[in-house]
Amino acid sequence: MADKVVERESWGNKVQFLLSCIGYSVSLGTVWRFPYLCYRNGGATFLIPYLIMLVVVGLPMFFMELALGQFASEGSITVWKVSPAFHGIGFAMVITSSMVSIYFNVVIMYAVYYMFVSFVNLDDSVPWGSCGNSWNTNSCRTESYPALSSMTEDNKTMTLFRELYNQPCVDGLLSNISDVYNSTFNSTDDLNSTMIQDDITKSCLIKYTTASEEYWERYVLRLHESDGFEDLGGFSLKNTLCLFLTWLLIFVCLKKGIKSSGKVVYFTATFPYVIMLVLLIRGLTLPGHEKGIAFYMTPQVPRLTEAKVWGDAATQIFYSLGPGFGGLLTMSSFNKFKNNCECDAIIVAFVNCLGSLLAGFTIFSILGFMAHTTNQDVLNVVDQGPGLAFIAYPEGIARLPVSPLWALLFFFMLLTLGLDTQFVIMQTLLSGITDIFPRFLRAHKTGYTATCCLIGFLLGLPQVTKGGIYMLTLMDWYCASYNLMLVALAEIICIMYVYGVKQFMEDIKMMLGHRPNPYWVVTWVFLTPLSLLFIVIVSATQYTPANYGDYKFPPWAEGMGWCMVVAPLAVILLVMVVHVYRLGPRKAFTPRSSWGPANQENRTGRYVVNAKVHSNMGDGINTDNETGNTSVNANDGFDNPGHYSDRL
Repeated sequence: MADKVVERESWGNKVQFLLSCIGYSVSLGTVWRFPYLCYRNGGATFLIPYLIMLVVVGLPMFFMELALGQFASEGSITVWKVSPAFHGIGFAMVITSSMVSIYFNVVIMYAVYYMFVSFVNLDDSVPWGSCGNSWNTNSCRTESYPALSSMTEDNKTMTLFRELYNQPCVDGLLSNISDVYNSTFNSTDDLNSTMIQDDITKSCLIKYTTASEEYWERYVLRLHESDGFEDLGGFSLKNTLCLFLTWLLIFVCLKKGIKSSGKVVYFTATFPYVIMLVLLIRGLTLPGHEKGIAFYMTPQVPRLTEAKVWGDAATQIFYSLGPGFGGLLTMSSFNKFKNNCECDAIIVAFVNCLGSLLAGFTIFSILGFMAHTTNQDVLNVVDQGPGLAFIAYPEGIARLPVSPLWALLFFFMLLTLGLDTQFVIMQTLLSGITDIFPRFLRAHKTGYTATCCLIGFLLGLPQVTKGGIYMLTLMDWYCASYNLMLVALAEIICIMYVYGVKQFMEDIKMMLGHRPNPYWVVTWVFLTPLSLLFIVIVSATQYTPANYGDYKFPPWAEGMGWCMVVAPLAVILLVMVVHVYRLGPRKAFTPRSSWGPANQENRTGRYVVNAKVHSNMGDGINTDNETGNTSVNANDGFDNPGHYSDRL
């Protein structure tokens, strides 16, 4: 006799689900990516395409995935019994989430390390705030750049050659400068400050590095001891131990499934907002903050005609709300059947936008202060990605009074933001596989979770070598790029065009008591798929190979990156071919008999399970497969007899 299947979990209450969704959407990318894209694409002008893409792409995809997962109470893999030929979408989601979880936890690990360092230096100063340490070079600079605008012409030229320009180098360009200015210059003494700062002398600029940059690259990463992707160097023991502690923390929070993570999220989803508000208040009291806020919010209306601005807005909305990863399907699958997921989608999207705007004001107030104290433009202190989180922000925080305390709070905020996202990514992987083998894995949840976390730790080890940042950059560049958009497009095709938008609307009516309004239908059927195609095309036309600063990856490393892109897409096509071959075209694209609400009490209308299974002629439900007699029994608390019989 088969062992009884352990009951599938559910959220303790609606608040846990909402906070998990909010924590998932307001992630680390909100802190470093959104402010950077605003700066790069016209400041406040970027908010116009951002909000439009939220309405056209982000919100419709968000609601569709929530409704799909909640309706079937299935994870990201087994939910695709709605059309067996598209089962590969679920595997593609799990593959993508698995790859992202590996490198994403390394980023969280860096936040943990900086948090520890800030804590042990609470009575002193942060180590990345000064030069003269064992890891620093002669190029390290902490002094403010000279305020040339307040100097006389003679002082300007003297200061430029003393601090900013290599005089012998400029001397070698005198003939070129003479040609540009139609004059003859015999020595650098003949040049004024404007000529010295001309574009033609850019190659003569003395290259300084900040103390935070050298701490990051020469102490935390020890990147100078690596020869590139070809030779990553040895392991960093401190980073390896921090990575182990980070995975241990993930395990402790997930070992009991959503019962444990649902409680943790009360803190991790709300605390970042408290810290962002505290940092914003502090930032607005700093001199120069208005310089950063103005840079953040100054509109550049002509930029709206650039396709790249719209492409960046669509991509940011997509990454921040998180469709295509499987996380939304997973979280909503633990909901009660009658939960109002339409209202949830709108609430989470609104809070996500609010969080993005708040992060922008917080970050740019600090960057404005940093630009003010160093006599630089805000343009020169803004970076993207990990460089912004672990170079620019620490540099600004180091200049605050009681800097270790502010650093501790900031990196603790990064930790909580990262944990929220990592919880959902890992839950997607865990639940996706568990739903395929429920009898064994649900009974051994702790051991299964520990095994997955251990594997994640081992696969992350190459990224804690001295050149590990190259591996992290490559994975971040390719793991969730074109493949994510195309997976989302496959979802739309499956649900709206194969399963049918009318049937999907009826399914939603069973849960919510009403059909989706015309806005949802128009976006699902027309606007969202067209926008996804637009994102893919714009991204393809603007493709640039992966790089880390000035380092360019070798061709074979680029090939590895493209393998990460192709793998999930290849799985979708492969599974489709297998199912069409095994089941035939008609059955492969028709819902299985077990498709529908998991609990018998919710199976009404065309989903009613009778003692005798009827043919599905015209009703959209395929019943002429393996389910046979359908006497009611208890399967994991669900009364649908096909609920566990249709596993791959």
